[in-house]
Amino acid sequence: MLTRYRLFAGILLATILLLALFLRSADLAHLPSGLYPDEAVNGIDALNAIESSHYAIFYPNNYGREGLFINLQALALKLFGTNIVALKLFSVFFGTLAVLGTYLLAKELLHRRSSALIAAFLIATSYWAINFSRIGFRAIMLPFIFSFTFYFFFRGLRKGGYASFILSGLFFGLGLNTYISWRIAPLILVLLVPFLMLSYQNFIRRFWKQALVFLLAAVITAGPILFHFFVSHPEDFASRTGAVSVFSPEVNQGQLGLTLAKTVGLSLVKYNFWGDQNWRHNYPPYPVLDPFSGILFLGGFLFLIFQTVTLLWRRIAHKDRDTRLVRDAFLLIAFFAMLIPEFLTAEGLPHALRAIGTQVPVFIIAALSAAWLAKRALQSQSRKRLVLLGILGIFLFASASINIVKYFVFFRLNPAQASAFNENYTLMSRYLLSLPPETHKYVYANAGGTTINNGLPVTAQPIVFLTHNRIENLEFLNPDTKVQMPAVIILQRHDEALMERIKKKKPGAIFETIDLDPGSGTNFTVITLP
Repeated sequence: MLTRYRLFAGILLATILLLALFLRSADLAHLPSGLYPDEAVNGIDALNAIESSHYAIFYPNNYGREGLFINLQALALKLFGTNIVALKLFSVFFGTLAVLGTYLLAKELLHRRSSALIAAFLIATSYWAINFSRIGFRAIMLPFIFSFTFYFFFRGLRKGGYASFILSGLFFGLGLNTYISWRIAPLILVLLVPFLMLSYQNFIRRFWKQALVFLLAAVITAGPILFHFFVSHPEDFASRTGAVSVFSPEVNQGQLGLTLAKTVGLSLVKYNFWGDQNWRHNYPPYPVLDPFSGILFLGGFLFLIFQTVTLLWRRIAHKDRDTRLVRDAFLLIAFFAMLIPEFLTAEGLPHALRAIGTQVPVFIIAALSAAWLAKRALQSQSRKRLVLLGILGIFLFASASINIVKYFVFFRLNPAQASAFNENYTLMSRYLLSLPPETHKYVYANAGGTTINNGLPVTAQPIVFLTHNRIENLEFLNPDTKVQMPAVIILQRHDEALMERIKKKKPGAIFETIDLDPGSGTNFTVITLP
């Protein structure tokens, strides 16, 4: 019977993973519409790495980014060519692996396969998780790193020995090579230590060797980037955070407490009430969790607080040792710690991307509520059991349905997402590629943005990436450019004053508005010089 149950659970897990993979890869070339400039900068750095055979630990373009994800993108581009799908391939990969990691961590923490399967299903079908698994941002590595780091950590606590702590340390150190938010992760371990000491007898004496092994393993994978940050290029460590930090006097206007209260509040409401208003991160104005997973999360969150306080009281008053205290404290600490990168900034809140490190704790906390409901069902009489299991089934089915339809129907059809991902730059690239090779093609990169090391603004990079080694006679206009005719000039941003000057100098110039995706607001201006 037990073997049959494990087989069934294994089949369910495999099905959830396949569903997660499908939801993260289906029609990846066209949804979301367009290649966002930040993704394209990753692609440009990856192409430069391939061509120079220099794969960096840290890439300074676009305010600086850790190099691991970009180097993996370079591998994908080298294997599968310069295209949007290849650039996003590892986002799909890590987004899917995060589902497996969530299952493993939930099973280790909750000690129930059913609860772990629910947690895996919730993150597999979450709009929040699906969305970032389809964008070429390095942040998608965080849920993967988080889940496997702490899966092996808690497995090591349960089984003893060194192997799990070595793996946990390797993943933990690797996290510093992923996304800036992971730099807060050591705080989770620091705050967890008192709870470990309360729950495990002689904890320090029993686990100090394992702790040392963990730290040594972490140094192996974190060492190179730590050397980069603290020895060779310390100026890269802060990145862009100083400009948006709540501690900046320009940001808090001398009212740090009030600013923090506002940012914490905005960070918390995004889960259930009012979400990230950026179409690249969320479907505004809705919260990042659908109503059903949101209710499960709120229930689990309140339960965790109540049980943590209860177990702490029992430990202090009655000397009871209960390892559930470690589990509950960990989930609460991890949630609030990984929320810090969001609420310590004051730009664009709520911000689902900066809080991506909370994904795994959120869905495990939601699974706690679902597990409680399932447990009550199994303890009840047949009729009540059917009702409770039916409610749970409806919650899970409705949650998945809402998220999938929201992304693949409403998000796909909404013109706002095409604008948010700058589809017009992708359409400009498609138009340029359709022109005859002998036509001289020029792009006026006047859409703004930070200039990167190829001398062009970030907004020009989608065109640079998508036309790389695929087009002849293409130049980006600069003051020294000598336009050869016949020529076609694309304006990245409509400029009436420039057009008037061209009309006076070239009376025969033809001005057109090209609209390759009618209704999406992604039309652009083309000037033809015969």
